[in-house]
Amino acid sequence: MSATELTLDEARRHAAETVRRSKTSFGAGMRILSRERREAMYAIYAFCREVDDIADEGGDRDTKMAGLAEWRREVDRIFAGAPQTPTGLALKDVVRRFGLSREEFVLVIEGMEMDAAGPVVAPSLDQFLAYTRRAAGAVGMLSMPVFGAPRNKTADDFALSLGDALQMTNILRDIEQDADDGRLYLPRELLEKHGCPMTPDDIVDAPGLPSVREEIARMAREKFAATRAALADLDWRVLRPALLMMGVYERYLDKMTARGWANGQPRVTISKLEKLMIAARWFFAPKTRSG
Repeated sequence: MSATELTLDEARRHAAETVRRSKTSFGAGMRILSRERREAMYAIYAFCREVDDIADEGGDRDTKMAGLAEWRREVDRIFAGAPQTPTGLALKDVVRRFGLSREEFVLVIEGMEMDAAGPVVAPSLDQFLAYTRRAAGAVGMLSMPVFGAPRNKTADDFALSLGDALQMTNILRDIEQDADDGRLYLPRELLEKHGCPMTPDDIVDAPGLPSVREEIARMAREKFAATRAALADLDWRVLRPALLMMGVYERYLDKMTARGWANGQPRVTISKLEKLMIAARWFFAPKTRSG
């Protein structure tokens, strides 16, 4: 159904339903926002979900790239006030009300284009960081104005550091699953350093893989530390939705670190109770809280 056949309320319901169906762990953070801000985040999430689905679902490279090219055109239409999709309609007023950056939407699409054109296999460290900037950092940059954060370098540093930390942690959790899908996001320089193969088929049993995991974990911890450093100069109450996600992903990283980096271990998970405890902690935590 096109945007011209929908009311704004129907478009907003479409975005909310996209969030509900996805069962995303970001949902808890979005639900604590006021209605206006929550609806804005639902629209942003629906956009991210839809472009991600294009990159991840079946179809050949040309079909995926064509779908993402159409989303580039839809972003232009959104900013021109004439969207043609339900999610675009849900975003139209959001981009104006919160002053969202067209460039950040395009960066999200670029990240999906990296996956669609791939699969991504043993990128250079620069390409790895370019991917985390697009796949997660851009989402953070779009979210910060909706949360009510100031528009300054400190807020940008918070969003970008946290985005890198979340994406690096996710990559660590998903190495085996990504390998099954023909993907290998680990940087080429680290694979070479530890004598690992550059192919998804051979990575999961590589003797040097635990050392690569450990180095990525160290990078993620540095990014979490940079996030906290930026948080010291921001109002933590405004950033509660982001902090809920930070708490969950730091717990993932803590659990992986505690059990060690040996090959062949199952994907780490967190129970609903643990997530509720993390959410409660960060909902009431002072901004100076560490660890």
